[in-house]
Amino acid sequence: MRGIRRRAEQTPPSRERFVDLLRGISIVAVILGHWLVTVVGYDEDGELIARSALPDLPWAFPLTWVLQVMPVFFFVGGYANAISLAAARGRGANATEWLLNRGGRLIRPTTTLVLVMTGGALIARLFDVDHARIRLAVWFASIPLWFLVAYLVVVVLTPAMYALHRRYGLAVPVVLVGLVAAGDLARLLGEPFYGNGNYLFGWLAIHQMGFAWRDGRLTNRMRIALPLVLGGFGALFLLTVAGPYPVSMIDIPGERLDNMSPPSLALLAVAAVQLGMALLVRDRAERWLRHSRAWLAVIAVNAVILTIYLWHITAAILILTALHFAGLLSAPGVGSAAWYAWRIPYLIMFSLMLALLVAIFGPIEVRDTLRRNRLPGRIPLRLARAASRPAPRLALAVAGFAGVTCGILGNSLLSSTSPTLFGWPTPALIAYLAGAAALRFLRATPPDTSPHPG
Repeated sequence: MRGIRRRAEQTPPSRERFVDLLRGISIVAVILGHWLVTVVGYDEDGELIARSALPDLPWAFPLTWVLQVMPVFFFVGGYANAISLAAARGRGANATEWLLNRGGRLIRPTTTLVLVMTGGALIARLFDVDHARIRLAVWFASIPLWFLVAYLVVVVLTPAMYALHRRYGLAVPVVLVGLVAAGDLARLLGEPFYGNGNYLFGWLAIHQMGFAWRDGRLTNRMRIALPLVLGGFGALFLLTVAGPYPVSMIDIPGERLDNMSPPSLALLAVAAVQLGMALLVRDRAERWLRHSRAWLAVIAVNAVILTIYLWHITAAILILTALHFAGLLSAPGVGSAAWYAWRIPYLIMFSLMLALLVAIFGPIEVRDTLRRNRLPGRIPLRLARAASRPAPRLALAVAGFAGVTCGILGNSLLSSTSPTLFGWPTPALIAYLAGAAALRFLRATPPDTSPHPG
C-alpha cells in the first residue's frame, strides 16, 4: 500500500488519469460479465459442465451494448501505446526496443499462467484424471488468452500504424472501417473466410482512435463526441434492429453473424458510442481523479490489471470444483429465482479466490523490467553479440512475438475435449515457450548502439 501511495503522489500533472480509469473499468466489466453469466450444472451422466447463460436470456442482449467493453481496452491501448512509443523515441530507443519493453509486461504474467496450467495438467495425469477432462479445464482457464492474440499483433504493428496516423490522421481508421464492412459483406454472402481479416482490421480501427485522442484530435465535444454518440447509436440501431446483425455484442450460437468473432460493423458502432461517451465525461472524471482517493484504487488495479484478467476464470474453476467435490454445488435452472440468487455468493467466492491468486502471481507483473547487461547463463558471447545487432535483433523479436501468438492461437483453435499431454497442444506449447524465451533473451541482451559502416 505504501508503494501505491508513493506512485500516486509521484503522478505527473500531465498524466491522463482517465485513461487508467477506463482500462480498469473495461477489465473489471469483462470479469464480472463472465462470472455473472456462467451456468454450471451436470449432464445426463452426472458430469460437471459449464456454459454461458446469455443464449437463454434474450432480454439481456441490448445490455451487451454497454457491457461489451473490449473496444474500450483497445482504444485505451492505442492512447497508452502512442504515449510510450513517443517517450521511447525521445530517449533514443528504436521500435525494436519499444516492442521488447512493451511486450515484456504482457508476456511475463501470461507465461506464468501457461506454465501453471501445463504443470497442473501433468500433476492431474499422475492421478489418472481423464485426459479429456484435463483438456477441458485447461481450455476454460485459457479463455482469457484469446484477446492477447489480437492485442499482441496490434502492439507489434503500432510503430507502423502510428507512422500512418501521423501522416494520414483519421483517414486510416476510416479505411479500416471500410475493410471491416467488406469483410462483413463477404460473411453475409456466405464467404466467411474473407471476413477473417476483421480480426485485425476491427481492432486496429479502434486502436487508431486512441492515437487520435493522444494527439488532441478528439477534444471538441460538439464536433467530435456528440456525433460519435449519436451517429454510433443510430448506426447500431439500423444494423441490429433493422439490419442483419445480431443485437447481442457477445457471440450467440446459431446467429447468422457474430459481432465479436470477428469484430463487425455493429461492434464498431458500439465502440463509437463508448468513445463518444468517454470523451463527454473526460474532463469531469479527470478533476475527480485529481482530488479523490479513487486514484489510489485506480493505480492499485492497473498495477496488476493483466494478472486480474488472466486468472479470473481460473478463480471460478477452483471455487466451482471445490463446491462440486464438497457436494455443495447448486445448479438451478437459468432464469429462475434461485439462479439469480446464487449470483451474489458466486461473486463473493470468485472475488476472494481471485484476490488470493493476484496476491500470489501479481508481483510477477509489477516487478521491474529485466535488468540490462545480465545475460542468461551459458549463452555463448558470439550469440549475444549477434542478437545485439539491429537486423538480427528485429528478426528475432518478430519471430518471438509470432511464436507466442501462434502458441496461444493454436491452443484456442484446438477442441476443448481433445486429449493432450500438457492440457495444451504440444506444438502450440513449444511455439509459445520458444517465442517467450527468445523475447526474454533479447530483453536481457543490450542492443548494439555503436556506429556501423554504411
